[in-house]
Amino acid sequence: MKLYKPKFWDKRGNISLFSILLLPLSLITIIKNYYENGKIKRNFYDFRTICVGNIYIGGTGKTPLVNTLASHFKKKFKTAIIKKNYTSHTDEKKLLESKHKVIFEKTRELSLSKAEQEKTQIVIFDDGLQEKTINYDIKIVCFNSLKLDGNGLLIPAGPLREKLNSIKNYDLVLINGNTNKESKNFEKKIKNINPNIKIFIGKYVPKDYSKLRRKKFVIFSGIGNPHTFSDTLEDFKIKFTEYKKFPDHYNYKETDLLKLKELAKLKNCELLTTEKDYLRIKKSFRKSINFLKVELLINQHNQFYKYLKEKL
Repeated sequence: MKLYKPKFWDKRGNISLFSILLLPLSLITIIKNYYENGKIKRNFYDFRTICVGNIYIGGTGKTPLVNTLASHFKKKFKTAIIKKNYTSHTDEKKLLESKHKVIFEKTRELSLSKAEQEKTQIVIFDDGLQEKTINYDIKIVCFNSLKLDGNGLLIPAGPLREKLNSIKNYDLVLINGNTNKESKNFEKKIKNINPNIKIFIGKYVPKDYSKLRRKKFVIFSGIGNPHTFSDTLEDFKIKFTEYKKFPDHYNYKETDLLKLKELAKLKNCELLTTEKDYLRIKKSFRKSINFLKVELLINQHNQFYKYLKEKL
């Protein structure tokens, strides 16, 4: 059964009672991280490695950045994406495989061995910052501009896989979404922890959306931060009357899709979802569903790639 992310994870300021009660269990995350940090790192000298990960669990925009990086580097280098074989993440695998070379083995170590055999020049990891045995050349942390570090607590009391202080071990931060007062203050907080870290802002921009603006939709998604989808539609004046939200990486059942079709018919609308969700829908239903293609635009684009080139 898929679970929704607890709302109290994102309660900033006053910590929820639920978080306080779960704090002792966060010791498990602390012990796990301590154990991982003690592992011996392995270097891979035949190719360069970039890891795109997160501290806040889910919905930070890792995969869109991985897609953007792979598109950039494969113009000049033999590039592959490594993604750990999580059965619940097949949607992201399909999305990346439609555009790039993806190595999807049981462990990242096995994937790296395959990349070496295939004489890959640049390897981009979709997730893996907490895999401490790999000595990545560049470590990138993604955040969502509205969620940031949530309530600042470790799983299960909060949404963090490791303490924000771990940012001192990383090279670059990408904050996805519209900037706001909180995200600006968060940038200062990051710089206080790691004065040398580079911070860039990313924004999702729809592709080929002019036809969508002439229609009205019932929208649905099963992604980590569902507001990212609705915010993008609102920013680009794509109209919707209702939003049905499902858990992250949700596998749609036939009954779900029939209910959505019935709702759209009742509202005199069409259905619209994300590209990632679209890939989790049975092919027999896809004809009646629209999906939004987006690209990630990074501010100070030239400086971003200049920094990566210098580090590699």
